[in-house]
This record gives sequence, C-alpha cells and structure tokens, in this order.
Amino acid sequence: MDITSVTSYRRARTRADLALVDGEVFIAGGTWLMSEPQPGTTGFVDLTTLGWPDLEPTETGLRISATCTIARLVAWARSADVPDDWHAASLIPDAANALLASFKVWNTATVGGNVCRSFAAGAMVSLSAALDATAIVWTPDGGERRLAVADLVTGNGTNALSPGEVLRAVDLPAHALRARARLRKIALAEHGRSGAVVTGRVDGDGATVFSLTASTWAPVVLRFEALPTAAALGSAVAAAPGYYTDPLGEAEWRRAVSGVLAERIRAEFAEEVAE
Repeated sequence: MDITSVTSYRRARTRADLALVDGEVFIAGGTWLMSEPQPGTTGFVDLTTLGWPDLEPTETGLRISATCTIARLVAWARSADVPDDWHAASLIPDAANALLASFKVWNTATVGGNVCRSFAAGAMVSLSAALDATAIVWTPDGGERRLAVADLVTGNGTNALSPGEVLRAVDLPAHALRARARLRKIALAEHGRSGAVVTGRVDGDGATVFSLTASTWAPVVLRFEALPTAAALGSAVAAAPGYYTDPLGEAEWRRAVSGVLAERIRAEFAEEVAE
C-alpha cells in the first residue's frame, strides 16, 4: 500500500538519529505499517540501517536483534550453529509457523516488529513468553530498561513502550533454551490465524512453565515448581484472565481448547519422565 501521508524517510545510523519529530515513526520490516493507512504519520525512521547483529549467542543465552527477520531466526534455528544442548530452539520454527504469514513475509518481517505490534496472536510474542525472554528497551534520554516480553505486551495491539522508546533486542536465557519445550496451536480454519497457542517448558531443575497466547489479550505465564497434575494445570488454565471473543473464536472456545492443548503437552512431558 502507498502511504500517501509520508513525506520524509530517514536512515538511522547512530542512536542520536532515533530522536523523532512530530509525525515520524520507526520502521524496520514495515509489513504491518505498509499494510494499511497510517493517519498522522508523515515520516519513517529506518532502524535496519543501524547495523545491529541479527543473532548473538553467548554462554548466557541468545540475543536477537529487534531488526532480525523471522526468516533469519528460523534459518539459524534449523542450522548446525545451534548449541547441542539448546533443545528449546526447536520452538522457533513452530512459533513462526503459528504466524498467519507466508515465507515472503518472513523475509521482511522482523522479530522486534512482531513483538512491538503486540497482537494477541503474535508469533514472536508466543516464543518470547515461552522462553522467559527479556526486552532490551532504549529510552529517549540515552538510557536502557529491561522487562519481560510477557509484561511488555499489555493487550491486543498495545504495549508498555513509551513514546520515543525503541526495542533494541530480545534476550532468550540459556536455562530456558536448554529446557524441554513444546508448542501446540489451533485455529478454526486450517490455514487461519491461531486461535490459541500454548507452550510448555520443563527446566533442568524440574520447574515447569506454561504460557498462553493468541487465546488471551496478553500473554499469560503459569509457573509450577514441578510438572503439575492434570487437575492443577486444568484449573490454572481455566482461571487465566483475558480470554476474548472475536470472529475467529469465542472466549469459551479459546478457554476450552487452551486447556486441551496444555494437557497434551503436560501428558507428553509426563510420558518422557516415565520412560
């Protein structure tokens, strides 16, 4: 789509270039910005020219640049570059496939853009909530703040970013990447947008984390000291806040199928322990 209100375009080269003037917004992949009219937007400031490394694996985890494309992240997850004990990297392609988008969009859409757009069914939001990702946020005064991505997203299309703030990166901790992990999703249409996405993770110390996205306005993270019983998990999923109704599913349907998907994951983990 042509955004006819836009009259200026700037390539950011340094942090100083991130100071916005009235009417400017940040752009990376632009797959959402260019998909519909943007009233009041008169200029774009391109983040992709800052030269941030796409992926930075370290002993403490994986830093994913906000400007890293989904295609690049998926390609890394499927490569021999992934440390042997980072089992949960297998969630990355699964999460990307929960996004209602073709591989063509993957080649342009960025991880940061997906998180900052903060849609309930955001694929990178699901991944981040599953693996306890931390958002690294640059503030306009030259500072930096950190918060869980699950807390950054506050609703369907809303988040905790203040005007002028920039998501610099998403950090995935090594302990979560070493965990056993699963992702299950469902949609009313075979190739439709996910109506519910549930992830489960068992850490090395036995602590278990389930996350609910797509079915709730904002991510819901459920934590247990050990693998919960079916009854305990079912109760926690049923009591989770934020289930909603839209043309792609009723709130009670989302609640019910989230419970079914969570139990399937729990049962798989339990079976692995029994073997």
